[in-house]
Amino acid sequence: MAETATSDAFAAQTAESARQFISFTVGGEEYGVDIMAIREIKGWTPATLLPEAPDYVRGVIDLRGVIVPIIDMRTRFHGGTTEATPRHVILVVAIDGAMVGLLADAVVDIVTVAATDIQPIPEMDHRQHCSFLAGIVSVEGRMVVVLDLHHLLDNDPAILAQAQA
Repeated sequence: MAETATSDAFAAQTAESARQFISFTVGGEEYGVDIMAIREIKGWTPATLLPEAPDYVRGVIDLRGVIVPIIDMRTRFHGGTTEATPRHVILVVAIDGAMVGLLADAVVDIVTVAATDIQPIPEMDHRQHCSFLAGIVSVEGRMVVVLDLHHLLDNDPAILAQAQA
């Protein structure tokens, strides 16, 4: 009995310390979002433009009756606008109860790492503009930047409000 209790406690501790991310690429760089935030991954669908939306908002799509704003991650990361093709993907995520689509080049992998392996983002002058970066982890020789979805739209909470409506 004592061995079972010990192994159960170890399994629970290991599960708590492991983190899983869906990794995706934007312009040759790899990013990860918490797997529990992912609601759906779908191919590119043209979006309906919204007047006066921030430049990183590609528009909205109708996802089975839910209006979902689409965030161009390349634009959000200040790398230009994505020339979307059928090979691009939309990762539909839940952010504070709202559904938001993240336009990316491709999904790469499911990444499982120990929470202690996630390193902080190095301090830089532009750090205040990158509050949505939660950390960085090395996985099989490649670097994956972990995103904090709760801060992705900090500078424009109206987008989240529209997505929750």
